[in-house]
Amino acid sequence: MSVPKFKNINIQAYKPGKSEIKKDKNYIKLSANESSLGVSPGVRKIFKNKNLVINRYPDSKSETLRRAISKEAKCDFNKIICGAGSDEIIQMICQLYLNNDDEVILPEYSFLMYRIYSKIVGAKVLFSKEVNFKISIENILKKVSKKTKIVFIANPNNPTGTYLNKTELIYLRKKLNKKILLVIDDAYHEYNLKKDYVSGLELFKRFKNVFILRTFSKLYGLASLRIGWGYGDKKIINALYKIKPPFNVNYFAELCASKAITEKIFVKKSVRHNLIWGNKIKKLFENYRISSNEITSNFLLLNFKNCKISSKIFMDMLLKNKIIVRSMKEYKIKNCLRLSIGNSFENKYLLKVVKKIFKNV
Repeated sequence: MSVPKFKNINIQAYKPGKSEIKKDKNYIKLSANESSLGVSPGVRKIFKNKNLVINRYPDSKSETLRRAISKEAKCDFNKIICGAGSDEIIQMICQLYLNNDDEVILPEYSFLMYRIYSKIVGAKVLFSKEVNFKISIENILKKVSKKTKIVFIANPNNPTGTYLNKTELIYLRKKLNKKILLVIDDAYHEYNLKKDYVSGLELFKRFKNVFILRTFSKLYGLASLRIGWGYGDKKIINALYKIKPPFNVNYFAELCASKAITEKIFVKKSVRHNLIWGNKIKKLFENYRISSNEITSNFLLLNFKNCKISSKIFMDMLLKNKIIVRSMKEYKIKNCLRLSIGNSFENKYLLKVVKKIFKNV
């Protein structure tokens, strides 16, 4: 008896960073850009509610959450769609727009799911070269052809931590063919306090050919609940609802996200914590000739080019001290590591370990 033949999917599956040290529970995970402070007080109260109704299907259109998003983000309720993580929104956008032989343009160092979902539906993925780990608009434009359907960018970008400013974003949209959909992933927008930065949502909320992605996995600490949202023209949103899986956002996730987005004090506390500790960590690494991005997200891309030890040796030393960071092997970035900014305890321990490592090399 043979297995019925299925189509050949010639892609490399997403491989997350190391997330645990086997046989040891006392480790520090700084590899996945998760929230450093966990969830807000209001969300913690929801966790304790013993009267949650979980035997009924959730609202298929996540109306409670969409109204909360609309109010807090000052955007049109009817142009919002929610998903099981922003990953699912990316997947649906690819299903909606792409056919065999269509082309998608990505920066060479970008979130892996853009390329994976594009390839699954048969599209050809083209990579534009970056300049000093920053997205190059000119190199994106050089890749454009009559077959180009979508350009994906994250701003700030994962895994590099660099960003395009307001003027650069406007220039990119202006120079792209109007029929090309520009998808801007705002996953880390809350952390970027630079004066020349404007989020994709704020800049393009009235555009018909720009689609915005946002998530509750980072700042809001709801990574395990898998919840995100997308924002675009009503025609795009209505079409996405036709292909959206029913009940894709679970009730508990919607409840927590609806509360989390209103917790402004917690948000400010989280952003401030990230900025203070990010600068402390960045400064220490610079003492050992390890360069990194500005604090525009909740992680640092550590470049060991001028350091006396390699990123591989450093990563192994951290593991011996029970600290997990993200290898850049999957992203094909040589001699670099990505480090998430943790909570105060984790950061203090990290600094202590880093000093000890370089004292002995």
